[in-house]
Amino acid sequence: MPQEIDRRPIGARNASWAKSLTSILVRANIEPNQISIASVVFAAIGGALYYHVGTSTDSGTGFLIAAALCIPMRLLCNMLDGMVAVEGGKQSKTGALFNELPDRMADCFFLVGAGFAAKTGQVGIQLGWAASLLAVLTAYIRAFGASQGLKQNFCGPMAKPQRMWLLAAASIGSAVEEATCSPPRVMTIALAIIAIGSMATCLRRTLDIQKGLVQR
Repeated sequence: MPQEIDRRPIGARNASWAKSLTSILVRANIEPNQISIASVVFAAIGGALYYHVGTSTDSGTGFLIAAALCIPMRLLCNMLDGMVAVEGGKQSKTGALFNELPDRMADCFFLVGAGFAAKTGQVGIQLGWAASLLAVLTAYIRAFGASQGLKQNFCGPMAKPQRMWLLAAASIGSAVEEATCSPPRVMTIALAIIAIGSMATCLRRTLDIQKGLVQR
């Protein structure tokens, strides 16, 4: 039964390093829920770093790079919590709760923080909030479809991996802007793309759910 769980397709799950790391975590008696919480910790650190960049007059180059590094760590935790639960046989009754809620918190920490790091005043801050709310909405629509007995829909164009990797790239781009004393533009553009792409994702998933319910 564990192998039939409906979850996001991630190619890295089949990598030898991922399987080895999963085995290490299982042997260390690390619980999937603990890994899920760790993902929020990385997101909170990343969000705090972004906020510092946006509110400090000091150079934010190092802070932006550090925030960018928090993103793959969050995504790694998101993959490993499922692998420890499913492949490691450590599923629990609260697994679904810890699989969803920390993810939504992580999206908000990163995206709201990035709005401050954009350094474009209220425009960037509002884009950060909009992107975070729409990111949560994409997940809500996916979960709602699953609650109706449909297969979970992880389609994009701006699903979690896409928006997170775009944010990481924007962080590096913003770090370059800081280092070269260029006007801040990259992060604002990235947040706008994430917001618009998330709206498209919400629409696409909603239409897929409607089609699935009609055909059922």
